[in-house]
Amino acid sequence: MSDLADLLPGFASHWIDAPAGSIFARSFGSGPPLLLLHGFGETHVAWARIAPKLAERFFVVAMDLRGYGWSSAPPSEKGEAYTKRAQGDDVIVVMEKLGHVRFSLVGHDRGARVGFRLALDHPGRLEKLALIDIAPLEESIGDAGLMRLGRARLLSQPAPKPEQLIGLDPKGFLEGTLASETKSRTLDAFDPRALAHYRAAFDEPSRIHAFCEDFRAGAGADRELDLADRAAGAKIVVPTLALWGAASFSGQGAALLAQWREWASDIRGVEIDSGHYLAEEAPQATLAALWSFL
Repeated sequence: MSDLADLLPGFASHWIDAPAGSIFARSFGSGPPLLLLHGFGETHVAWARIAPKLAERFFVVAMDLRGYGWSSAPPSEKGEAYTKRAQGDDVIVVMEKLGHVRFSLVGHDRGARVGFRLALDHPGRLEKLALIDIAPLEESIGDAGLMRLGRARLLSQPAPKPEQLIGLDPKGFLEGTLASETKSRTLDAFDPRALAHYRAAFDEPSRIHAFCEDFRAGAGADRELDLADRAAGAKIVVPTLALWGAASFSGQGAALLAQWREWASDIRGVEIDSGHYLAEEAPQATLAALWSFL
C-alpha cells in the first residue's frame, strides 16, 4: 500500500503489539489524549478531514481496528476474535503504549460499538465518549438505518456464504455500501485518495473474512453482552455525546436520543445534516459538535 497518499502528514506511524497481533495507528498533537475509531469498510483515514484540527488541542490517535486497514486480521470462527470486548482490549494496549491510561474516545459505526462496550467494561479508562451514527443493540431506525441493518444480517450469516458473495466483486460491494449510506447516495462526499485506501484494504480474502467475523460477533457474543448489561441495569457513566446524520435517522432524532438515555447517565445529542459518514460528509459541523462536547 506504499503508493497510497498520506492523508495525515505530520502524524507519526505506529505498529503496536496487541492481543490481535499488530495494530496500526497514527498520532499527532499535544494536550489531552483523544482516540478516533473508524467504521465498516473504512480505515483511520476516515478522520483525515477533522483529525488535524483536533490535534491543535488534543493528542490525537487514529487507529485501524483489528481486521481493517493495516492492522492484523487474526484468524477467527463464529466471531470469537472480533467481539467488541476483544477490540476494546486492543484499544487499551495501544493507548497505554502511547502513554495514556485515560482518554476520550470518538467512534463511528463499528468503532462506536467498540467505544460503547469499552465504556461499559472499563469506565475508568474514559474521560468522554462520542458515538457517531449508531443506535443501541444494532437496532436502527430510518431508511439508511434499515439498509445498515440488512447489511449486518447479511455479513453475520455463517461462513463462507457472505465471504463468497463479497468475493465476487469486493470493490463493487464496498463502493455500493459506502454510496448507499451517504445523503447523496453517491461517492461524491469521499476524498478519492481515501477511497483508494478503503479499496486497497478491502480487496483481500482474510480481510473480507475479518469483516464478516466482526458482524458475526455483533449478532452473537456482542448482543448477548449488551442484553445482559441492559437486564442488569448497567449504564455508561462517562459524559456521552450521540451524533447522527439527519439522512440516517430521518425524523427520528428524538427517538434515537431516548434510546441512548436508557443506556447513558449523562448524554446529549446533536443531529448533523449528513448521511452516515459525518466526518467525511459534514466535517465542519461534526468538528464543531465535537469541539463543544470535548
